[in-house]
Amino acid sequence: MKRLYIRSVLLAVTVCMLNISCQKKLVEKPYTVFTVDYFKTPSGLQNGVNALYSGLRSVYGNIGGMYVLNAGTDEWTYGDQVQGGSELELASYAVSSTNGHILTIWNNNYANINLANALIQFAPDVEMDANAKTVILGEAHFLRAYFYFLLVQQFGAVPLDLGGGELQFNETPYQGFNRLPTDQLFIKNYQAIIDDFIFASQNLPDARPAGAFKLSKGAALHLLAKAYIYRAYSAAKQSTDFKNAWDAAKKLIDNPAQYGTGLLTNFADVNKEGNEYNQEILLSVERIPGNPIDNEVVNIGSDFSNKANISLNLFNCNYQNNVAIPAGSGKFPCDRVIQYSRPLRQLVPTPYVYNIVFADKLNDSRYNNSFRTMWRATNTNVAGINIGDTAYYLASSDAEGDAIIARGVPYRVIKPSEFYLPSRPGIQMFPALTKYDDNKRQAPNDGSGRPFPIAKLSESYLLAAEAAIGDNRPADALPLVLTIRQRAAFRANLSPAELLDRQNRMKQKNTGTLPAPVWVDLASGDMTLDFILDERTRELCGESIRWPDLACRNKLVDRVRLYNLAAAAKVLPKHNLRPIPQTQLDAINDPDKQQYQNPGY
Repeated sequence: MKRLYIRSVLLAVTVCMLNISCQKKLVEKPYTVFTVDYFKTPSGLQNGVNALYSGLRSVYGNIGGMYVLNAGTDEWTYGDQVQGGSELELASYAVSSTNGHILTIWNNNYANINLANALIQFAPDVEMDANAKTVILGEAHFLRAYFYFLLVQQFGAVPLDLGGGELQFNETPYQGFNRLPTDQLFIKNYQAIIDDFIFASQNLPDARPAGAFKLSKGAALHLLAKAYIYRAYSAAKQSTDFKNAWDAAKKLIDNPAQYGTGLLTNFADVNKEGNEYNQEILLSVERIPGNPIDNEVVNIGSDFSNKANISLNLFNCNYQNNVAIPAGSGKFPCDRVIQYSRPLRQLVPTPYVYNIVFADKLNDSRYNNSFRTMWRATNTNVAGINIGDTAYYLASSDAEGDAIIARGVPYRVIKPSEFYLPSRPGIQMFPALTKYDDNKRQAPNDGSGRPFPIAKLSESYLLAAEAAIGDNRPADALPLVLTIRQRAAFRANLSPAELLDRQNRMKQKNTGTLPAPVWVDLASGDMTLDFILDERTRELCGESIRWPDLACRNKLVDRVRLYNLAAAAKVLPKHNLRPIPQTQLDAINDPDKQQYQNPGY
C-alpha cells in the first residue's frame, strides 16, 4: 500500500510512528513520543491488540460498511433517500473503482493487518507473562485473519507483502502493489487466513468472558469453519475443505460447556437490547453507550463514515411524515422519537424477504422478531388515535390487510403489495429491521453504543449443515437445520401444546398454496445450498454477511436476478468481486496500472 501507517487509537493516547512526526498542538513539546519500540513492551502489545479490536468499528455499523456488506443482494435494495452516489452504485451494480464506500474495507483493513504483523513479529522477544502473551498472539492472529478474510471476500487476491515481506511488518512508505500473479496469491491468501484461524483456535481461551467480547476458541472455530466453506467454493478449493469446515463447526457445537456457548430458547432474546452478552453470540464489535470519544467518533449524532454505529437508522422506514391519516389530510400520528430511531430509509428489504422466505409468519417467529411492522402514535394529531394507540400496521399479507381494513379501523393498514413498486420501495413504509434497536441514546438521530454481533452459534449450525451438504452427506445436515428451525417456533405466550404443534410445522415445508397449505416433512433431499441460503436469511437477515454469502458461494448473480428487481438488469459475473479502488491504483509506482485491476473493471 502507498502509506502503511499504523493509525490506531491506543486507549487515550495516539501512537505517532513510522515516518510521521507528532504535530505540536497547544503545548510547546510533547512529553512522550511513541515509536515502533512501544510495541516491544507488554503494555504496547496489549494496547496494540486493543487497537485491532477497535479497527472492527470501521467496518461494522457505518454507512460504508453496511452498504458494502448488505446492499444489492436478494435481501436488500435501496430506499428513496438514496438518490445517487456510492450507495446507488453498490445497490444497483453500477459500481466503479472510484466508489467511496469500498474504501471502508480497503483502507482501514491494511493498517490493521500491518499492526497485527508488528505484534506477531515483536511478541516473541517481549518479556512478560507467558500465558498473557499466548492470548495476545492468539488475538493478533485471529484479527489479522479476519481483516484479510474481509478483503478477500470483496476483492479476491490481495497483497500479503505490504512492503516488508509476506506477513511481515512494514514501517516505511511503499508504492508497490504485490498482487501478481493473482491466481497464486489467492491460494496463499486463503491458506494464510486458515492458518491464522487454526493458530487462534489453539491458543485463545476456550470461552470469552461473561461480559466482554474478548476473542475465544469458540469464535475462532466458527470463523475457521466459514473460511473453509468460502474456500471450498473458490478457485483455491481443496478436496478436504467441506470436511474440515464440518469438523471445526461440530467441535464448537458439540462442546458447549468447554466453549461457554449454547442456543437460546427464544430467538427474540438473541438480539434483545440489554442481552447482548448472551451465550449464543460468539463475537460482537463493542462500543461504549453514550461515549462518542472512546468510540472514536467526532459527532455521534451526524457521523456517517467513521466509527459510529448508525445501523439502527439505516434499515428504517419513513414512519414520521410520509403516510397521512386520513389520506391527504397532512396529519401524521408519529413524531421522530428515540424508540423508532432516525428514518434514514437507506436499506429496504426486497419482496423475497417478506413474501418468500418469511411466507410462514405464524409458525416461524423470526420475521416478527426481526422486523417492526407496527408503530404507535406519539402525538394526538389524528382524531380517534391517542398517544400509544396503533398508528400504522404493515399487514403480513394482502388478505390480512383487506380483512383489517374492512373492520373500519382508524389507523393506517399497509399491505405488502404497497411496500414495493416494480423496481423500488413504494410509499416509504416497509418492514424495518429491529435487531439493532437502541433506546439508551440521547436523541433519535444518534448512533448506537450497543455491541454489533458478527458471529453467532446459530450460524455455526448452518455452516456445519452446509459443510455436510458440500461433503455429500445431506442426511447429516438435516438434524442441524431442524434444531434451528424448531427453536424458531418458540414464542413466550404459547401453551406447551401450541408450541409442540408449531415445532412440528417447522420440521415441515409447505408445498401447497394459501388458503390450502400442504405440509410435508423435510427430508435430506431438501438439504441444498439454496435451502441453506434461504434459512440463513431467516436466521441472519440484515447481519452484514449477505453480500459475501452470495458472492463467495457464486450465487450472487442468480439470486439478484431472481429476487432483486432494482439490480437484476445490471448485475454481472464480474460483480462477484469489487473493483480495486482507483486511489490505490493511482498510488502504485507502475505505469501499467490496469494489470492490477479485477477483470471487467
